[in-house]
Amino acid sequence: MRKLLLIYAVLALTACQEEVAQDTSAVALNADAVGHYCQMNLLEHAGPKAQAHLAGLPAAPLFFSQVRDVIAYMRMPEQSHAILTIWVNDMGAEGATWDRPGTDNWISAEEAIYVVGARVVGGMGAPEVVPFGDAATAREFAAENGGNVMSLSEIPDSAVLAPVALDGEETDGDFEDRLRALSRENGG
Repeated sequence: MRKLLLIYAVLALTACQEEVAQDTSAVALNADAVGHYCQMNLLEHAGPKAQAHLAGLPAAPLFFSQVRDVIAYMRMPEQSHAILTIWVNDMGAEGATWDRPGTDNWISAEEAIYVVGARVVGGMGAPEVVPFGDAATAREFAAENGGNVMSLSEIPDSAVLAPVALDGEETDGDFEDRLRALSRENGG
């Protein structure tokens, strides 16, 4: 009898629990939105932004200063929480400009069309992956700024995970070239 009561009690408690789905709606950018990696206010930086909603962390999404950064985040294996949804600025939306990409013109990262390899840099000075809600607008942007139009799954890791030399910094290739030149000068 005790076992039967315990089973009924467990069933009653289970029935009382409600599964509450986590809200993964896009959150409008505001003065409190700071980049996950840089901890800088997103409204102070040019270029498209992104936000990722993580399972079990409903309070606020992680914001990213560049779309390139959120794609890198997605592809790194060290995540502590499952990614539920990622939103990116639609750079083809009415009123969106490079300096003011918009605060509420979000589109799903999965559905966006991207221009990769364009002659533009994002908010942190690295080459940017530019999202659009419309393929024709993405092609127009690529015609003006260079780059290739592709879906999220087509973006190569090298476009988001490779090191970037910012203004005045030297690349690994620069360093290797200088070492070779020094070696030749010293008879090596």
